[in-house]
Amino acid sequence: MGAEQGSMIGSFLPLIILFAIFYFLIIRPQQKHQKAHKAMLDSLAKGDNIITTGGLIAVIVKTEEDFIKIKLNDDTIVKLDRAYVAKKVESGEDA
Repeated sequence: MGAEQGSMIGSFLPLIILFAIFYFLIIRPQQKHQKAHKAMLDSLAKGDNIITTGGLIAVIVKTEEDFIKIKLNDDTIVKLDRAYVAKKVESGEDA
């Protein structure tokens, strides 16, 4: 019975190693990226410069719970779902 159990573990070992590699190279970095993006979305405030996922560069006029109002130019203010903010542009950084 002991030999069968040892060979079963041996046959699953490559699968376990493959899963561990997959976890550390793909799953963990993706989770870190999602946490960082959520923290960035939560920290958005009036006056911040952002880039939307569509590539628009805008300034936040007002933050709401699920949406933000952004100013695209002097005349155009639109409402944007928070999920479509790609990144926050820090002052001094080229957009």
